[in-house]
Amino acid sequence: MVATAITAVAAPRQVRVFVALCDNKTQGILPVGDKIGNGDDPDNNLYWGCSDGSGSYFKRSKQWKTIKAESDVSPKILRRMTLSHVGGSLELVADAYRGSEIRQCLIDFETASASNLYDLVVYIGHNGLMDFQIPDPEPIAGNDTEVVVLGCLSDRYFTSRLEKTGCKPILMTRQLMYPGSFILHSVIETWLKGGSLEAIREAAGRSYAGNQKISVRAATGVFAHGSKEGP
Repeated sequence: MVATAITAVAAPRQVRVFVALCDNKTQGILPVGDKIGNGDDPDNNLYWGCSDGSGSYFKRSKQWKTIKAESDVSPKILRRMTLSHVGGSLELVADAYRGSEIRQCLIDFETASASNLYDLVVYIGHNGLMDFQIPDPEPIAGNDTEVVVLGCLSDRYFTSRLEKTGCKPILMTRQLMYPGSFILHSVIETWLKGGSLEAIREAAGRSYAGNQKISVRAATGVFAHGSKEGP
C-alpha cells in the first residue's frame, strides 16, 4: 500500500474594512465638493468611488482580485466588495455605509474588532467620536484582533477603547489627515509580510508623503501605532 501524503492548506487570513461615506450634510467635517461629499452616492464618494477611495483603489490594484461586488446590501450598507490577495493568503471584505449611518458604522466596526473573528479590522472615514458617543465595547476574553483606524486623531479617541477588548492597534493617527485607501493598501502589504509596528507606520508615512507631496518625516508623524509597542 502506498501512503498518500496530505498537506493541510491554511485558511486565508481575514481583513474586514468599514468605510463611512463622506457626507457634508450629516457629518462634522469641513465641507468638500457636493458630488464627492454626498453620503448617499458611493460611486462618486470621496472615500469609496473616487480614485483614492476603497471601492476604486483596491479594484485597480494588481495585488488584489475582485471576487464579488454588491450594491444596496441593506439600507445602511450601500456597497460591499470582496477581494482576494494575489498571494492567496488573504481575503478582504469592505463595506461602504451611508454617510448618515456613520454612528452604526462605528458600532459595527468596534463589534467586529471585539469578535475575534478577523485577523485585521479597519475603519476609514470621519472620526465620528469627535461629534457623538457610542457605547463602550464589551471586553472579550482571548481577543487579539489587530486594528487600524484611518480618521483624524484616532489614537486619542479610539486606542484605549479598543484595547479594552484586547485589540492591538497597529496604526492610528495623531493629527488631522486624509484617510485615502492608498494608506491601507501599503499597510496591508507590510502587515502581510510580518512587518513590525514601526515598519507598518513607516509604510503608511511613505504612502501618505507621496500622495500629499510632503516629506516622509512629516507624513510619518501623522501616524501612531498604538501603545503596545513604543511611544
